[in-house]
Amino acid sequence: MSYQLYEIDISFPYEALRVFIPVTGALLAFIIFWFSWQSPKLKSRLIAKNGHDLGWAKLVIYTKILGGLSMGLLPALAYLIAFPETKLQDFGWALPATTRLATLLWILGLGALMVFLVQFNAKKPENLKQYPQIRANRWTPGMVQGSLLGWTIYLLGYEALFRGVLLFPLVDAIGLWPAIAVNIGLYSATHIPKGPKETIGAMPFSVVLCLLSVLTGNIWIAAMVHVCMAWTSVLISLKHHPEMEIVRS
Repeated sequence: MSYQLYEIDISFPYEALRVFIPVTGALLAFIIFWFSWQSPKLKSRLIAKNGHDLGWAKLVIYTKILGGLSMGLLPALAYLIAFPETKLQDFGWALPATTRLATLLWILGLGALMVFLVQFNAKKPENLKQYPQIRANRWTPGMVQGSLLGWTIYLLGYEALFRGVLLFPLVDAIGLWPAIAVNIGLYSATHIPKGPKETIGAMPFSVVLCLLSVLTGNIWIAAMVHVCMAWTSVLISLKHHPEMEIVRS
């Protein structure tokens, strides 16, 4: 029996970076967020220093901000270094004048629909087991504001990655539907820890947001709708959680 391998081309074409950098950059950025959020040392240190409620708040807020910045900036910076001719509108970060009205109408319409749907789900016992993510019993107004701010920064970075760096460059490199397929796979995978319902639901939601982003040439429908959903989930789940209350200080 002879030792034999198939011949493959392992050269790395420059154009392959248009796919390689966004995909690997997304993975690395999410790893930074996820293992910070899941760090038992960071959690125990913050709770030991600040107490249970404030410690939980700082853990969630800090890691949300870290995740938003890492996902929103690191893959984009890597892409800009590799392709210095790239402009922000190539990531969908700009707001084209020709689609501003359509973008606004979609934000208002889809945002209202998703807020309507989320408020019903947010009250359910299975949802209250993991939301709001700050597992504090007594919330101060500052904690509520910090939670909303953390989610905003996180989701702006999240959408700058998924509907920006992971979509527009890939559409140019491999086509619309292959790029959406990559987006669906990675986006849904990030929801696996939240259970099958959110993981499966993320698939059609990703398709809709990707198509709207490409049609309008920007990420702002996805970003604003996602922020509206997160704010609704936080406020409604906090209101209906039997073990949580908002206090003055």
